[in-house]
Parts: sequence; structure tokens; C-alpha cells
Amino acid sequence: MALSDHIQTFDYAVDDALFWVSDNAAFLFDGIRAGLDGFYGLVLAIFILPPFWVVALAAGLIGWRAVGPRFGALAALGLAACWLMGLWAESMDTLALVVSATLVALAIALPLGVIAGYLPSLDRAFEPMLDLFQTLPPYIYLLPAIALLGYGSATALTATVIVAIPPVIRLTSLGIRRTPREFLELGQATGVTGWQMFRKIRLPFALPSIMAGINQGLMMAFGMVVIAGIVGAGGLGKTIYDAMRTLNIATSIDAAIAIVILTMVLDRITQAFAPQRRETP
Repeated sequence: MALSDHIQTFDYAVDDALFWVSDNAAFLFDGIRAGLDGFYGLVLAIFILPPFWVVALAAGLIGWRAVGPRFGALAALGLAACWLMGLWAESMDTLALVVSATLVALAIALPLGVIAGYLPSLDRAFEPMLDLFQTLPPYIYLLPAIALLGYGSATALTATVIVAIPPVIRLTSLGIRRTPREFLELGQATGVTGWQMFRKIRLPFALPSIMAGINQGLMMAFGMVVIAGIVGAGGLGKTIYDAMRTLNIATSIDAAIAIVILTMVLDRITQAFAPQRRETP
């Protein structure tokens, strides 16, 4: 049998498997879709229900506390600029998508990263899978998600979660593994339990790396916002996608500026909350 025949057979097998899953597990994916839509709607309500100035002021206060007064003022002005450009609802849609996807990704990736940090064999097994997830084009994740979940926020959320998971797992595992040996030996000598060893020794040393992973996960999630607009997720991604189809350059530039503002605000705040790495004696 020729190589092309083998490839064609594999393609048919993949299609048949996808059709079988969509036919026989529709109730499962309907439940997943409802759960993701509900979670996204809850996060969106937090951002969209208050007046724009409340959200901008809250961002400014958080930025002031985390980074400094100058950044706090710039963060508030940046969000106010999103409102002035007439893109407040779209900006909050995008922010809700990024935040909700990152929270779901953290719920999956942080425990896996901690376990991989303890088990080198599992960490080595994760490496090729994480490399695959990070190198595949993001569009690849949309196709099976559309087939199983349909168009809408659940599909966009699923694809965004997938791209946000790898850096969190990698950097969490790295932080757990890089705990100085002398501190581990000291903990063992004093008779601490496994949970105490994790909470009092491993976690404080791993926290800078974990926060870096959270920051990178957020940035990867922002990279999906335009692609998410293709599957009917709304937000700034849909605004840019529609502007591209109609050659509305001004609107696409405004939406791109809004994305940059949101990215910079979250990037600086999450970086500021990361503690400095401890130096070993």
C-alpha cells in the first residue's frame, strides 16, 4: 500500500472517530459547553455590569498598589481610552475571555506542574506533548472544538485554554524542581511533613517561576483573541476580523490599540505581583 493510501486511511479514521464521539457523547459536550458558557458569562458580568469608570478606577488602584502611582494612572486612562473609542463592551468581552480561560488553564496546569516537578519521569513525558501544543498552529484547536462544541464562546474558551496551559506547566514544574537541595535537607532534618515541605519550602522558592508561568499563560491567551473572533466569540477579535473583511482600517487600528492596552495592563500587574527569586546562601 502506498504512503498516500496510509495517510488517507488515517484521515478517514480520524474523521470517523470525531463523528462517533460527536454522535455518542453529545450529552457530555453539551454539558461542557453549558459549563464553559456559564463560567464565561459570570466573569463577563463582573466586568460589564459596573460603569466603565468603576472598572477603570479599580484597574488604576490595583496598578497603583502593584506597580506605582504613575502606572496606576496610565492603566485607568488606558481603559478610559477603550471607552472613548466606543469599544468598551468589546474590550470587556475580550478581557472576560482571557481571564476565564486563564483561570481554567491554571486549574488544570498548576496541579500538573507541581506533580511534574516532583516526578522527573512525568516531566520528561510532558515535554514532547507541551512542545507539540506550543508549535501547532492555533487554528488546529478550533476545528475539533467547533465540531464538538459548535460556534461561540465555549469553543473560543477551549482553544484559549489549550494554548495557555503549556507555559504554566513548564514553569511551575521548573520552580518546584529548582528548590535548593540544602533547604530540602534542612526540612527533612527537622522532621517536617510532606505537605509542610511543599507549603513552607518548595512553594516559596517556586513562586517566582509560577508567577512567570501565569504571566506567560495570560500573554498566550491574548494571542488567541483575534483567532477567537472567527468562531463567534465576540470581543475585539471579532471587531478586528469584521474590520479586515470590510477593509475598515480605522476600526481595526482602534481594536488593536485596545488589545495592546489590556495586554500591557495585565502584563505589568502580574509581573509586579511575582516575588523576587530567593538567592541560596
